[in-house]
Amino acid sequence: MATFSFPITTTAFILLLLTLTSNVLNNLAAKHSHHSSSVKAITNLRMQKAYIALQAWKRVIYSDPNNTTANWLGPSVCNYTGIYCAPFPNDTKIQVVAGIDLNHADIAGFLPEELGLLNDLALLHLNSNRFCGILPLSLSNLTLLHELDISNNRFVGPFPNVVLSLPSLKYLDLRYNEFEGPLPSQLFSKDLDAIFVNNNRLTSMIPSNLGSSSASVVVFANNYFGGCLPPSIANFANTLEELLLINTSLSGCLPPEVGFLYKLKVLDVSNNKLAGPIPYTIAGLSHLELLNVAHNMFSGIVPEGICVLPKLSNFTFSYNYFCEEQGICSNLTSKGMLYDDRRNCLPEKPLQRSKKECDAVAEHPIECLSFRCGT
Repeated sequence: MATFSFPITTTAFILLLLTLTSNVLNNLAAKHSHHSSSVKAITNLRMQKAYIALQAWKRVIYSDPNNTTANWLGPSVCNYTGIYCAPFPNDTKIQVVAGIDLNHADIAGFLPEELGLLNDLALLHLNSNRFCGILPLSLSNLTLLHELDISNNRFVGPFPNVVLSLPSLKYLDLRYNEFEGPLPSQLFSKDLDAIFVNNNRLTSMIPSNLGSSSASVVVFANNYFGGCLPPSIANFANTLEELLLINTSLSGCLPPEVGFLYKLKVLDVSNNKLAGPIPYTIAGLSHLELLNVAHNMFSGIVPEGICVLPKLSNFTFSYNYFCEEQGICSNLTSKGMLYDDRRNCLPEKPLQRSKKECDAVAEHPIECLSFRCGT
């Protein structure tokens, strides 16, 4: 659970805030008049707001096969399934709704604007449901939100820019939805620890300020970005441990700056249009455990420096145009490594490409300097 902190404020400001909030609550209560008696029965102003928000949400849920929200009745919101309360930091006698976890509930519905009333929320997990539509702009009021997981739903529209306005956000998971259009460059200026945007319909190129983030895990897989991987990826060096770019229509060469990511444990760039040699700088990634460059257009030599990496246990370079494996690379089984070198141009190895295919690539070698991003 995240640690809550609030700025010191004046008495006058608090009174003004309470007055404004009361007006909002009165308006919402009037809008939902059949719940007004329950609202009045709650003396905790924060719980009043939570009750209004959760009841508004319940009304736009049109399928709940597991009856997860069946007990979302009455003013005792802390007893609702999936709702987690905690003491208010500045007054531990007051309870607030601090977390919502409806993962794998198979609920279908929308996210109403009233969710913005849950100002104390630090965790919102909605993984594996059937929520649809767009994210309400009122989510920008969730200034304490630390984790947002709306993966595996049916949300649509452009990248939800409302998440960029969440100052406490550290974990962002938008994967397996229908978001489309470009990634905003502001995403990589946020102090996020994990970014999951895979399996959407995102397009355009990966923003050039990619390495401005401090994330340890970045997953872009199964989108339609195209273009190249920016050399600014090197700026991730102090944090990045997992980078997954599977099936994102990347082209050009893999930049040597990838080899600067000295903390990297997983690198998967498979199923793209990357060409040229594997950067030898990858031989410096002493923490690398999995490397997958399969289903690209890489050519040249598989460097021994990569094959002898101390922690590398899985190396897949099949379906490329490599013509030589240096040293131990030709017999990684002896090293106890899982590897796949099929469908390359390796002499005396089984299951390779035809001479005609290999000759066509060898006759047109790639000069990677001509593929540098932004040139």
